[in-house]
Amino acid sequence: METRGKVFRYKDNVDTDVIIPARYLNTSAPAELAAHCMEDIDTSFVKRVEQGDIIVADRNFGCGSSREHAPLAIKASGIGCVIARSFARIFYRNAINIGLPILECEAACDGIKEGDIVSVNFDNGVITNETKGESYQAEPFPPFMQALIKAGGLASYMAGEGR
Repeated sequence: METRGKVFRYKDNVDTDVIIPARYLNTSAPAELAAHCMEDIDTSFVKRVEQGDIIVADRNFGCGSSREHAPLAIKASGIGCVIARSFARIFYRNAINIGLPILECEAACDGIKEGDIVSVNFDNGVITNETKGESYQAEPFPPFMQALIKAGGLASYMAGEGR
């Protein structure tokens, strides 16, 4: 499984309240959440994001509330992967549960800038910055977790869509 797209770059401690502001948490409809994704940190995000684009962030991405709304909003917006130095643990688990691919990779975060074109191979964990001609190695998920993400998340996997 792979994704390829342009990069949206963010700093440390991007919390769930800026990923999807609390005022929109009265719905769990993916399209409605996507329409407001990142608007409190990047007002042009929803106008610029395209299917397969990639978020690259620094430390503690997804800190804050434990709701699945944040990774769901990101996935529904078209983002194909989030790469960060580290993730808040509950965001990490929620991302896997809803089938949003995420990778931790210090070197990628050091080398990738806003607007770079990046491709990610989830099977082997190779992140390629096509803009700079550089590659970085992330730890790929084990096969069972890759199957869960490919299925679209835990519920789909359990329904037999990924097995």
